Amino acid sequence: ETTKTDMSAKKGASASVKTNEGHGGTVHTYSEEEQEAFVEWINDQLRGDKDLGKRIPISKEKLFTEVSDGLLINKLINHAVPDTIDERVLNKGPNPNIFKKTENQNVCINSASSIGCNVVNIGAGDLIEGTPHLVLGLIWQIIRIGLLNQVNLVQHPELYRLLEDGEKIEDLMKLPPEQILLRWVNYHLKNAGSNKRIHNFSGDIKDSEAYTILLNQIAPKDKGVNTDALNVKDVNKRAELVLDNADKIGCKKFLKPRDIVKGNPKLNLAFVANLFNSFPALDPVEEKIVIIEETREEKTFRNWMNSLGVNPFVNNLYGDLKDGLVLFELFDKIQPGIVDWKRVTRPPYPKLGGNMKQIENDNYAMELGKQLKFSLVGIQGKDIYDENKTLTLALIWQMMRAYVLGILTKLSGTGEKIQDAEIIKWANDKLSAANKSTHFKSFKDPALHTGIVVCDVVDAIRPGVIDYSILSHGDSQSDHLNNAKYAISSARKIGAVVFALPEDIVEVQQKMMLTVFAALMAADLKK
Repeated sequence: ETTKTDMSAKKGASASVKTNEGHGGTVHTYSEEEQEAFVEWINDQLRGDKDLGKRIPISKEKLFTEVSDGLLINKLINHAVPDTIDERVLNKGPNPNIFKKTENQNVCINSASSIGCNVVNIGAGDLIEGTPHLVLGLIWQIIRIGLLNQVNLVQHPELYRLLEDGEKIEDLMKLPPEQILLRWVNYHLKNAGSNKRIHNFSGDIKDSEAYTILLNQIAPKDKGVNTDALNVKDVNKRAELVLDNADKIGCKKFLKPRDIVKGNPKLNLAFVANLFNSFPALDPVEEKIVIIEETREEKTFRNWMNSLGVNPFVNNLYGDLKDGLVLFELFDKIQPGIVDWKRVTRPPYPKLGGNMKQIENDNYAMELGKQLKFSLVGIQGKDIYDENKTLTLALIWQMMRAYVLGILTKLSGTGEKIQDAEIIKWANDKLSAANKSTHFKSFKDPALHTGIVVCDVVDAIRPGVIDYSILSHGDSQSDHLNNAKYAISSARKIGAVVFALPEDIVEVQQKMMLTVFAALMAADLKK
């Protein structure tokens, strides 16, 4: 491991970039500044956790060894998106062996995947070994998801104040959280009477002017926050004064003065998101605003897409699919090589006829679906462009199903497509062979709603992994939910990539139950 210092930034704002050699001699770089910022955030958020105990605070130097047993990142995931992981499945004892570490890392990777992290190139071994660029990449994704979770109209209806002339609430709901945060900063700059506006979290914030004005606008008046930095010419000193002000309101997070002057986009985004989460400083809503919240199904599909590393990141399921590009990426993952990229039009789309180019993309996506024998009667490319929810969901479900079953087909080695009935037979055979008393007839069998059947299949795949003393045998909704949470985290522990939520099991949602058992069958075949 070597350290290089990048002096391309202005004097006093140099950045350290470390390199580490990966498998096959590949050299990867990572930022020491980001490493330091993430460690400070982890220490701040996980302080007092009873399982981590005296391990917190960790030092910057020890981050890559501290993640080895899997506990730290699992805790970070649950902090970012509460209740993602049922912590009863984690191996928490001191000095765990490689087997117990691997189980924890399986939970970590498969849970990160379920909240929309791209984990395509990360394995349990990478995290056990503490491969720096992969560890930091995953930690950043988790922190980012946690910070941006609140930046939406459902959590903050008062964001409607950021609407611009001629816009509707739907237009604002389609914006990615990063864009909403930029608008939020500019809204406060405008209200302060400033002509300054920012369009990014890098070059536009380097002079500290926007931060100085923003902090003065959002801070409670009794905190002593001021705009003195505007009278200072030295950018490094200005940045110091900005962070002194941020400290007065408990928001000195992620940044050192050098990160402002250098314009580190990740760390500045994190800083602004944390400011918003702490002090949005927007007047409450006066009139009733109708905001349609994302459904569980929509969120699951979105997280599945993002876990596969689609670009752009999908924030709004319908708006981000309307030009067809994400669909092509997914088709290419379902059946590599199926997309003829010469037929695909990429942005920027022309002002005149740009909508027709996007509809052409969507029509080609329909062609690909038909090649894969999807049922697309009554669905046209224009329906995807028009963001027709019912028809778009029908297409996406068939794509997710084809992807999940495609993995099974590859693992089975026969080349024959796996059908639903074979998955049900496999699960029941597993249950019988392990002397379990449970069984089920279909993915909508009411017997599935207690969560115990899924636990039994997990235990049949890896005997002893389920602690049956934990399971609830009562008949209340909360008993069943508790079992379902434990079942999903246990499935992830043995390597199953499960996107379903506990409610899907309790309600016996047929589509999601298919994905749960297909993921378990895949985990079994991988053995």
